[in-house]
Amino acid sequence: MSTFETILNVATQRADEKGLPYAGELTPQEASTLLQQDAFILVDVRTQAELDLVGRIPNAHHIEWAFYPGMVPNLDFAAQLSNIDKHQSVIFICRTGGRSHNAAVVASQLGYTAYNMAEGFEGAANQQKQRTLVNGWKHAGLPWNN
Repeated sequence: MSTFETILNVATQRADEKGLPYAGELTPQEASTLLQQDAFILVDVRTQAELDLVGRIPNAHHIEWAFYPGMVPNLDFAAQLSNIDKHQSVIFICRTGGRSHNAAVVASQLGYTAYNMAEGFEGAANQQKQRTLVNGWKHAGLPWNN
């Protein structure tokens, strides 16, 4: 079994164990490996302010789940998602995995093969409420820029 197939099997198993309604749940390292395949794309659902202030992942598509300030829901999310090819599997990412979970749920309902990157871009906060020190895309040392 290839690394690619192993990752998909583990991601699917995580989703099944948690009762998640989408194809799978990924770690940052797993997502990075899958994104090397043309069949996968990354959709970052963080706010524009988060991208500008915290950083972004090269080649990621951006569709805000909610708008800053106030985290006002993006009522056009589904319409904006329709610009993404349904023949590709979509990995969603946000700050810590919550909004991307919601986006993966909606995408799955719309017929996409959707995955959530559970740790997000910045990951969980430590005891001092600092991010990027516990887990997440940045903590894993994966590509990003300002």
